[in-house]
Amino acid sequence: MSSTFEIFGCSGVWDKLQVVNIKAEKKMGLEKKDKKKLSETTLMYGNISKGYNDKWNYNSVRFRSCDGNKKIHFGSSEPEDFRVGEDGVVYAERSFQLSAGPTEFVVSAQDKETQQEWQMRVKLTPEPASTGASEKDQRKIEEIIFPWQQYKHSSSLKRQKRDWVIPPINLPENSKGPFPQELVRIRSDRDKSLSLRYSATGPGADQPPTGIFIINPISGQLSVTKPLDREQIASFHLRAHAVDVNGNQVENPIDIVINVIDMNDNRPEFLHQVWNGTVPEGSKPGTYVMTVTAIDADDPNTQNGMLRYRILSQAPSSPSPNMFTINNETGDIITVAAGLDREKVQQYTLIIQATDMEGNPTYGLSNTATAVITVTDVNDNPPEFTAMTFYGEVPENRMDVIVANLTVTDKDQPHTPAWNALYRMTGGDPTGRFTILTDPNSNDGLVTVVKPIDFETNRMFVLTVAAENQAPLAKGIQHPPQSTATVSITVIDVNESPYFVPNPKLVRQEEGLMAGSMLTTFTAQDPDRYMQQTSVRYSKLSDPANWLKIDPVNGQITTTAVLDRESIYVQNNMYNATFLASDNGIPPMSGTGTLQIYLLDINDNAPQVHPKEATTCETLQPNAINITAVDPDIDPNAGPFAFELPDTPASIKRNWTIVRISGDHAQLSLRIRFLEAGIYDVPIVITDSGNPHASSTSLLKVKVCQCDLNGDCTDVDRIVGAGLGTGAIIAILLCIIILLILVLMFVVWMKRRDKERQAKQLLIDPEDDVRDNILKYDEEGGGEEDQDYDLSQLQQPDTLEPDAIKPVGIRRLDERPILAEPQYPVRSAAPHPGDIGDFINEGLKAADNDPTAPPYDSLLVFDYEGSGSTAGSLSSLNSSSSGGEQDYDYLNDWGPRFKKLADMYGGGDD
Repeated sequence: MSSTFEIFGCSGVWDKLQVVNIKAEKKMGLEKKDKKKLSETTLMYGNISKGYNDKWNYNSVRFRSCDGNKKIHFGSSEPEDFRVGEDGVVYAERSFQLSAGPTEFVVSAQDKETQQEWQMRVKLTPEPASTGASEKDQRKIEEIIFPWQQYKHSSSLKRQKRDWVIPPINLPENSKGPFPQELVRIRSDRDKSLSLRYSATGPGADQPPTGIFIINPISGQLSVTKPLDREQIASFHLRAHAVDVNGNQVENPIDIVINVIDMNDNRPEFLHQVWNGTVPEGSKPGTYVMTVTAIDADDPNTQNGMLRYRILSQAPSSPSPNMFTINNETGDIITVAAGLDREKVQQYTLIIQATDMEGNPTYGLSNTATAVITVTDVNDNPPEFTAMTFYGEVPENRMDVIVANLTVTDKDQPHTPAWNALYRMTGGDPTGRFTILTDPNSNDGLVTVVKPIDFETNRMFVLTVAAENQAPLAKGIQHPPQSTATVSITVIDVNESPYFVPNPKLVRQEEGLMAGSMLTTFTAQDPDRYMQQTSVRYSKLSDPANWLKIDPVNGQITTTAVLDRESIYVQNNMYNATFLASDNGIPPMSGTGTLQIYLLDINDNAPQVHPKEATTCETLQPNAINITAVDPDIDPNAGPFAFELPDTPASIKRNWTIVRISGDHAQLSLRIRFLEAGIYDVPIVITDSGNPHASSTSLLKVKVCQCDLNGDCTDVDRIVGAGLGTGAIIAILLCIIILLILVLMFVVWMKRRDKERQAKQLLIDPEDDVRDNILKYDEEGGGEEDQDYDLSQLQQPDTLEPDAIKPVGIRRLDERPILAEPQYPVRSAAPHPGDIGDFINEGLKAADNDPTAPPYDSLLVFDYEGSGSTAGSLSSLNSSSSGGEQDYDYLNDWGPRFKKLADMYGGGDD
């Protein structure tokens, strides 16, 4: 069939009229259910492009509005037979057979904003279907000819090239072939006179991805080699070239655009498999909940990528199976029914389905996801007390004590503002002695005392308490009577401490009050009026100067010493003493009171000179000494002061003169021209301004010295050495004593160290056991005469009878004792090194008292090792003749301790 497209342009005139053919088998009828594309219509500058889809050829007219992109609405003059989609695709709306004659209808395009309209007439003419021809023959391959035109110049025809926009080639994705599949033929009109070669460049041809499109260099046939995927590459831009056999360009390159037509080959995919949303309980229908979103990789401008949403199921289905609905285009989920109650259903689970092809269940692909909607709590349940009256008790004068627990119930979600309770007192506590705190875990109200309560004033409190939540109640919800309760609190009487009145008590008293004088009475009161107990007794708690005492019964305070304002215990004329008042209640209680005595000054202190020492030159000039009068009293018993020198001794006024320069200061200077260097005691009489006056004579120690031109003393060291003060002498003596003590301690330490060193020499190292070592005692005896003895006696004969062996001890083996052998101390097998000294001393004492003992320088046997000893025998040392045949070389193997013996006996003939 053929169709005629008439395009009405922006200027209001016909732009172009072109007739193209759409071939179809005549025997085929148009069925509504097939939704076959008759044409894909797009308006673009009035240009027409042609393509194919399976056995149907369709043409597309692309249109671009004059002032840019506009929203175009397509319409058909025969809407009951043909429909034009938003993407320009023409569909058959009903099933009918094509008639033999042409069928015409008008397609209109209207701008939605300006309402400007364009029209296009479509004429469908059926053609007889071919029977034996192959599919390749049925599809006529379109030819793209390099454009040219002729114009007359210089009496000859010349060819002028001009630009021409080639309509895009539409190619469906996922084609099943066969491949290579021919698309279009590129040729030049100069191929009749020249041998040309054709080629294509660009992505998909000679650029990655290469090899998708190929061109026959001879015939110019452009083909596709494999199925295309629009989701990977939506369009290809190629450039066709025509050159001669020498490679010279014959034609200008032309651009070829190949659009990959989308097929519905991708299912919708949700961005999340599980979507979570919330909605407050009690929400009205139409309340927005959440939005679910799915994407489709297909072209969103076609039905393949147009998704529609719907809810497949809802769980649970109470109170209604359709509590929610979803916007099929946007995916917005909203409530559609009332009755959301978190206390009944806390969560809903929805199965959401997304389907492409605008939700067509027959042709569309679909996918599902889960939407979990949590019903959030609102404050639709007020707190309610579990009892109408609560009881508690509290001892008087106690603070921060919990006296009652108020319990409430609330059906809202725990630990949320709609559940957390706040308590407030609406009556019964005008003075604010109680507060109610909320336990964050149990939500109980804790009635707490914040101010002390006096049993004698209030014995019981009845509080009115209301409970509410942190969040306000939902609209339309009222507090029930159960949200208010009463609290009855009983105050328990306890023994209270007595208290002094007033406290502190201030007393003004002149200083100098004699001991035994009554000062004041300081008593306390007992607040317990309803307890039977004896009177209060008093005692002294703090009296820094120990000036006062208090009568334990009547609280009368008397002095025990003279009150002195100038005492170190008086600060700013104030003396503080603390007293204790105690009762005999159960338990006994006590209270303290402070007595403040403000001492008034009297003139009981004479002024003194300051400083006590001064230095001046022995000549008249310069020799002024500035002195100051110091009086512990205060005005008017202090300055101004009068300064004068006494009449006796006469040398004072003869040598010195004093002049007052202010109320507290005076200047002492020499009266004579020269006074011999030395230390002089100058008495100065100072009188204060008190009534009566108080005066004193103070000695000023003046050091007269030789001075240089600047008035500085040059012989201060001599004068100071001659007149060394008492303090300096004491300091020197202390230094000497400390030095002597250090020397004495050092001497004692040295002696003790020598004794320890001597004691260590008596100790034998555990390795130097006397039974298997040769010891050096530094006792050589009487000379060569003492060497004539038999050394064989050092060895215990093995031939002695066992009963003849005497106990271990010091004994003579060369001479049998006549008297009974004394008992010597027996040494243990392994004595401690510290016992060796005692052992030797005891053995020496026993030997001195033994009448059978040999002389001092005789050979003694100090120990017996027993028979079968592993140590070598020493009998070989008895004489040089008996040991001549012995070999003592093994002594070299015994270590450095036996080196001397090895040299003596192992050295050969010498």
